[in-house]
Amino acid sequence: MIWSLQTAPDLSEDQFQLWSNLLEERAGIYLNGSQKSLLQAQVSMRMREIGQEDYTQYYELVVDGVNGALEWSILVDRLVVKETNFFRHKPSSNFVRQLLQSRIDSSTLDDAFDVWSVGCSTGEEPYSLAMLINESFKLANLDSYFGITATDISRVALSVAKKGVYSQRKMNFVPDVMRNRYFRIQEKNCYKVSEELRDKICFTQANILRLGDSPKIKFDVIFCQNVLVYFKKWLRHQVLDVLAERLKPGGVLIVGMGEVVNWNNSQVSKVSHDQVQAYISC
Repeated sequence: MIWSLQTAPDLSEDQFQLWSNLLEERAGIYLNGSQKSLLQAQVSMRMREIGQEDYTQYYELVVDGVNGALEWSILVDRLVVKETNFFRHKPSSNFVRQLLQSRIDSSTLDDAFDVWSVGCSTGEEPYSLAMLINESFKLANLDSYFGITATDISRVALSVAKKGVYSQRKMNFVPDVMRNRYFRIQEKNCYKVSEELRDKICFTQANILRLGDSPKIKFDVIFCQNVLVYFKKWLRHQVLDVLAERLKPGGVLIVGMGEVVNWNNSQVSKVSHDQVQAYISC
């Protein structure tokens, strides 16, 4: 029987451990036993596409140095790209807007307002932040002097983000005034982000496990939501320690509610807020 028509074979416990160890080592993603079926579905789907029939043989292909690098990049896209929306967590987005507004009001905005979106996926998060930030500058009658660095491990997701074209369904989460101001309607009821906004964002590929190798740029805001939840506790703390080093004085690190517990770092203090988990640089 042709492989593409067969039911996917079950991952053995040894094979599951082999694959889950690879994911944790290369991407920081920890899978427990209950996620075995998810891993099996995504890996077997890719195996069908290239005619592979054995999980272990496919594993050897993926880890085969340069030859496996491309295959790994394709597979990891299937495993890490998550559904996201514009203004996904409004309290966090509004927290950034209020931070900027307070600096404008107090005339303490002496330099560019720099933001880092970690794990930006297909771009909805950095574009949402860019809209809110740009609105604040316009309201204050100031030049929009800000920039957003947006990083993700998935090159496929970044390709979508760079194009900035989204379906009508995605637009349901964007306020009408912002949709009219920052998007241009395309064919097939799709909307493209305006050049004005896209020029404010630099999308680039980066692995969160190797952030220490990236340029030591300082940021006013680091937005890292719905990323750390896939990591073990000790790794979450390790990543946060690196991110804390990248904050400007008074800069803010924002993570997903409940994603991090019992993290202490002398460079930051936790912000008291009911709906936002944030840390401010001392």
